[in-house]
Amino acid sequence: MKQTIWLAILLAFALVVAACTSSDDTTTTAADGGATTTAASGDGDAVTQRDFRFVVVSHGQASDPFWSVSANGVSDGVEEIGVTVEYQSPGTFDMVEMSAIIDAAVASQPDGLIVTIPDADALGDSIRAAVAAGIPVISMNSGSDVFADLGILVHVGQTEYEAGLIAGQRFAAAGVGSAICINQEVGNVALDLRCQGFEDGLGVDVPVIPVDLADPTGAQETVAGALQANPVDGILTLGPTGAQPTLAALEDGGLLGTMRFATFDMSPDVLDAIIAGDMMFAIDQAQYLQGYLPVVLLTKFLETGAVPLGSVSRVILTGPQIVTAEVAADVISFSEQGLR
Repeated sequence: MKQTIWLAILLAFALVVAACTSSDDTTTTAADGGATTTAASGDGDAVTQRDFRFVVVSHGQASDPFWSVSANGVSDGVEEIGVTVEYQSPGTFDMVEMSAIIDAAVASQPDGLIVTIPDADALGDSIRAAVAAGIPVISMNSGSDVFADLGILVHVGQTEYEAGLIAGQRFAAAGVGSAICINQEVGNVALDLRCQGFEDGLGVDVPVIPVDLADPTGAQETVAGALQANPVDGILTLGPTGAQPTLAALEDGGLLGTMRFATFDMSPDVLDAIIAGDMMFAIDQAQYLQGYLPVVLLTKFLETGAVPLGSVSRVILTGPQIVTAEVAADVISFSEQGLR
């Protein structure tokens, strides 16, 4: 497991601070010749308004509890660094539609592109077209294993297989001998890698149970049916949209608090369950930073020609961060603010 590269994250935040001044309105020239304007804010500070337009294309919708946090990061990056960003996504997990959205974004000739890569086979040609057009591309969230082959500058996120491996090892250390993996987006390579890593870390075969994130009631019934058909010692879900109906299924089945249960990603309900002892832990990948940092990094790449690489693999790791009962109470306030 590569060491998490917090230095690069701190550098990015330092760059944001450096972008703010207290001088009067001025006009300067960026490295690529684009005009920038420094506008004073009401409190005497100033934010440099840059003539850069980026497009973010995510496979998840901003209305989803997970992706809304990522969108908050994008929004704060826009406000603090002074650029224009358009956030787009398909209506559902649809790689054909997502590919078309990327193609349209490339045709609009943005100054930079930020993408998730849940399926490189489906999205690769569209991303390569952006690179061929001279558009700098940064990937976030999913795609840590494939981004380099597509010509992308750097990836911001976590390595999914290794995160799943850690989860499996923790389950094994807790005495779990059998488990299931609840997957709300089968076909999303990042989620498939989580289940694979979990299985390898646990050291036993782990059945994958697909659920529909748009149908919480149906997902609850699916989990309950899977537990009746094949009783297990542990459950791993891959996000809050899988964790919520699983919690309900365990409560109805009288297993809440006795089943070894953990999830990827967080929500206030997930954190409450961890504090109550109904869940072992959550694996936080800090999706707010996954939205925020690429906005900063693209801006500074256009202005300086350089981008932090994070590591020799060019992955700037925002996770996995293990949230247990010992720290969950401190994290709740950040989750309620849409920051975790």
